[in-house]
Amino acid sequence: MTTPDHARHSTKNLFVLAICQALFFCGRTLTFFAATLVAISMLGENLSLATAPITMMLIGTSVGTLPAAFLMRVWGRRWGFAFGSAVGTIGAVIAAQAIALDSFLLFNVGLLIAGVYTGFAQQYRFAAAEVSPDHLKERNVSIVIAMSVIGAFMGPETALYAKHWITDVPFQGAFWMLAVFTALSGVIILFAQIPRLTKQEYADTGRPLWTIMKSPTFIVALIAALFGYVVMNFLMVVTPVTMGTLKTVVFSHENIKLVIQWHVVGMFLPGFLTGHLIRRFGVVRIIATGAAILLSSVLVALNGVSFIHFLTALILLGIGWNFTFTGGTILITEVHSPAERAKVQGMNDFLLFTGLAISSLMAGSVYHYFGWAWVNYAMLPVILVILLSALWLRSVRRKEQALAKAAE
Repeated sequence: MTTPDHARHSTKNLFVLAICQALFFCGRTLTFFAATLVAISMLGENLSLATAPITMMLIGTSVGTLPAAFLMRVWGRRWGFAFGSAVGTIGAVIAAQAIALDSFLLFNVGLLIAGVYTGFAQQYRFAAAEVSPDHLKERNVSIVIAMSVIGAFMGPETALYAKHWITDVPFQGAFWMLAVFTALSGVIILFAQIPRLTKQEYADTGRPLWTIMKSPTFIVALIAALFGYVVMNFLMVVTPVTMGTLKTVVFSHENIKLVIQWHVVGMFLPGFLTGHLIRRFGVVRIIATGAAILLSSVLVALNGVSFIHFLTALILLGIGWNFTFTGGTILITEVHSPAERAKVQGMNDFLLFTGLAISSLMAGSVYHYFGWAWVNYAMLPVILVILLSALWLRSVRRKEQALAKAAE
């Protein structure tokens, strides 16, 4: 039974986590918008490495996921999140200084370190599940993820507003603001009261990780989150480069900003309903629907390169990602006990962001050598795998239900 005191703490924790998620994504969208433009100005004609800064950030995220899970198991969620914010702030400061020095190498180093913070911040969604009553878990996870929609507007707007802030070096001020957003999240998380593992839970290591990873639920959770994220990331990181370098159509920074903003709205605004939809229709159907929406995004992108094509494709891309990623997150919370959560969540995010880092670097090369159309064609088999995996899990669960009924 949920006591009034427990409910009050749960609401407070959810509020704190939601604010931290919003600040995290303000910085993240700022980075996705500005980093590629900084790279273009530094690289000149050879754009094969234009997505390298984003790739380095994702590598940092991948590197940070397992230490984040371990430190949060030892220190608890609150101090783990605060430590991650401190590391991210250092990375943002290095990136800002690199822009002033016109050092592409140092800029990448800064984003690599800033990416480590993302490895910690990705755990906000899992923390939301842990502080929520069972009947509100889906809703609260989707709400925390949905708070990232604030970043859709604040991130790119801040990047442009702070473009010449402090100095005349383009976008240096934007990365100083990244440091501010990251540091603020580290302070605010200290107001949360997230329960730590009990001594019994800490001593219990649970089942072997490989045993958990072999389960159909874990496999489909990883495929939904990873492949959905790969499709979204592959197209999103190349979009500013494509719009900024097209010879047939000229887009302003304002045009690019609007496309990225509404893409992020598509990513997170549905989150206020996704939890309800999962409880109403089931997580497998939502993942399959997400795959279908991702497919529609690719088809729109292949149909033209006008502003409305980019805008529509990126909004659909965001919605499809929301369904697959939220669905994958909910599935992950179903496969582990409290004692197992650190290693399961850590491994899930490690595999997720390792795949993202690889795909991000590939995206720049595919665009440079083959063009925008092939960036989209390359994602068709990835989307198909998401859809087939969802159908496979539905089949497995139906068989399990049939066997359970037969055994009664």
